[in-house]
Amino acid sequence: MAPTETASLLMYKAIIFDLGRVLINFDFARGYQALDPLCPYSASEIPGRLATTRIVEDFETGLTEPPDFVAQMGALLGFSLSYDRFCAIWSCIFMETLVPESLIETLAARYRLVLLSNTNAIHFDMVRENYPILRHFHDLVLSYEVRAMKPRPEIYQRALELAGCLPQECFYTDDILEYVEAARRCGIDAVQFQTAAQIASELEARGITWQDEKNRAPGENAR
Repeated sequence: MAPTETASLLMYKAIIFDLGRVLINFDFARGYQALDPLCPYSASEIPGRLATTRIVEDFETGLTEPPDFVAQMGALLGFSLSYDRFCAIWSCIFMETLVPESLIETLAARYRLVLLSNTNAIHFDMVRENYPILRHFHDLVLSYEVRAMKPRPEIYQRALELAGCLPQECFYTDDILEYVEAARRCGIDAVQFQTAAQIASELEARGITWQDEKNRAPGENAR
C-alpha cells in the first residue's frame, strides 16, 4: 500500500512491529506434530479440539497462569507431560527471522521501536531468550501483560502511550489485515506485512530512514 500524500509529509517518531510472521516466522503445525505421538489426537485433530475452547485466548490475555494452561492443555488433549517438556514442544513453532536485525538495530537508533504482539508467557520467554533481534526494542506491548488482544483498541492505545507520540506519528506493520485495519481505526499509519523488502520500501516512501548516506549502495535513491 502506498502512503497517502499527507502521510508522506509526516514526521514519524515511532515504528511499531508485530512479532509472529513479521519479525519471526512460525508454524503452529510444528507444535501439533510434536504432540501427535504423545496424545490420542492426531496433529490434524488438535486445532479443532482447541477451537472448541478459549484455553489459548485466555492464556494470551493473561487470564491463565502458565502451569494452569499446561494442565488445561493436558486435560483437553489427553497427554501427561512435565511443564518443561510441554513448554519446549509448545515453543518449537518458531523458525527463522524475517527482517534483518541490522534494519531493526538502525531504526532503533533513530526512532522509538515498539513491539506489539498477541502472545503468551511461555512463547515470549522462549523468543526473548533465543532471538537477539528483540533486544533493540524500547518497549514491549504483549497481550498477556496488557490483558487485551488485537484487534481490541486497548492494546493499540497502550502501544501509543509507550511510543509517546500521536497516532499519525507512528508506523505499524502486521501480517494480519484485520489487525492492520484496527490500527488504522486508532489513527495509526499501518500496512500489511508481506516481505522485508516490501516493508523497507514502505518505510522509504514515508521518509523513514535507517542508514547513513555513506552506507548507501551506488544507485540507491536518496531518502
